Amino acid sequence: MIVTEEKPLEEIMSFLGGHKKILIAGCDGCDQPPRGLREAKSLALLIEMASKLKGEKVETTYTTVIKQCDDKIAHSTLSPLMEGVDAVVSLSCGIGVQVLSDVLEDAPVFPGQNTMFMGSEEREMGTVSERCAACGDCILDLTAGICPIARCSKSLLNGPCGGSQDGKCEVDKELDCAWQLIYDRLKALGRLDQMEEIMPAKDWSTSTHGGTRRTPKEMMFMDRPRRD
Repeated sequence: MIVTEEKPLEEIMSFLGGHKKILIAGCDGCDQPPRGLREAKSLALLIEMASKLKGEKVETTYTTVIKQCDDKIAHSTLSPLMEGVDAVVSLSCGIGVQVLSDVLEDAPVFPGQNTMFMGSEEREMGTVSERCAACGDCILDLTAGICPIARCSKSLLNGPCGGSQDGKCEVDKELDCAWQLIYDRLKALGRLDQMEEIMPAKDWSTSTHGGTRRTPKEMMFMDRPRRD
């Protein structure tokens, strides 16, 4: 079970500045507490009200996805809604944000939540690629929806190390360099100027660096509210 926590509205508004049509995408997957259609609608209304108070006009739309971590489901659900949309806010965990960034090529995808806890391991046949380290302080809005904490072998925050070559990781030549992926995504979105900003030191207080994390049991088994 994945436990998430809503980002403050002020933080969400800070990375939505300048965007005029915003899609809020809930997730009916395994996040607790649930962040589906009702929560997507609520956030859409809050964004519109906050924008109005600032003298700005934005248009929001909202929906939910059965599982944002499934690229085929995410693509088939959201692609028909993307006409004119210039920003997406995901209410999934960090994995879902990154999947949407992969399948929605024409708009930046921003995190509406911090992923706090990844729950128990589920072993299945095949290989699963880790894309979210549940650091509890999601920075995907700054890195084009690609997580350098989980996907860079050195968890670097301000660009690649000197050992990466031809877009591949120094530690494992089979791995794509996370910062090459971030660069390519920012370039495709016309946002390369973000690479010039120095990312501040990470707040690691919510990560595993403090030892084994615990989360209230009631959050793990919270009932999903009815969808009106």
